[in-house]
Amino acid sequence: MSEKEQIEKFFIEELKIIQDIIKRMAFNSFMLKGWAVTLIVATLLLKGDKYQVLIAFIPLVIFWFLDAYFLQQERLYRELYKWVVVNRLKTEDHLFDMNADRFKDKVQSRLRIMFSITLWWFYGCVGILTVVYALMLFYV
Repeated sequence: MSEKEQIEKFFIEELKIIQDIIKRMAFNSFMLKGWAVTLIVATLLLKGDKYQVLIAFIPLVIFWFLDAYFLQQERLYRELYKWVVVNRLKTEDHLFDMNADRFKDKVQSRLRIMFSITLWWFYGCVGILTVVYALMLFYV
């Protein structure tokens, strides 16, 4: 096997590893949304004091933050993927280096991602519905 063939083989393997990481981050984000809705509904169904409905905001905020974290990680690894595609056949720098933190300046902050369109619509709607439910409990 020639050196060029070996480098191309490493190139393909490295891309597969990065793709697997990106898939895992997207799957984590998907699972978080399901768990968020489940836990928020479960806390809303707890019977007790009417102020207990406010507990539902705890999983809402926590899962919203975690979802933004995984989305940021996914974006970082997409940047790593782009870098590998452009540079791998030119250099052996960062060979199989899966630390994507070097691309933080190319990706939005976690807070900004929390208020991106996709996350804002999902968690915003859940939050608004929770507020409406809480208002119904307090004023009805």
